[in-house]
Amino acid sequence: QVQLIESGGGLVQTGGSLRLSCAASGRTFSTYAMGWFRQAPGKEREFVAAITWSGGNTYYLDSVKGRFTISRDNAKNTVYLQMNTLKPEDTAVYYCAAGSGGYYLRRPHAYEYWGQGTQVTVSS
Repeated sequence: QVQLIESGGGLVQTGGSLRLSCAASGRTFSTYAMGWFRQAPGKEREFVAAITWSGGNTYYLDSVKGRFTISRDNAKNTVYLQMNTLKPEDTAVYYCAAGSGGYYLRRPHAYEYWGQGTQVTVSS
């Protein structure tokens, strides 16, 4: 069992930055691929970024490439999402997720565990 708690969301102006953190419980964190998804009001949950268990491979939604960076610290059981040059269209609830399979990391069903989400609001 893995419990995930996100933090770091908030209100920021266009062009600003935020760093989201996702702290995981359990001693098996380092064996899980981790992902970030987001959901805006009235829209489906959308893949944002993912990182393999070792951190050796990362994947991004095209619209966030070059602006967002996913990373992990297995010693701290934490995954991060550094978000720069934020835009109003980035406004959403951001969720982190943990998956043991390591495949199809852009798809929600690759993940067994989900956090409660943290709100990110980008004002224009």
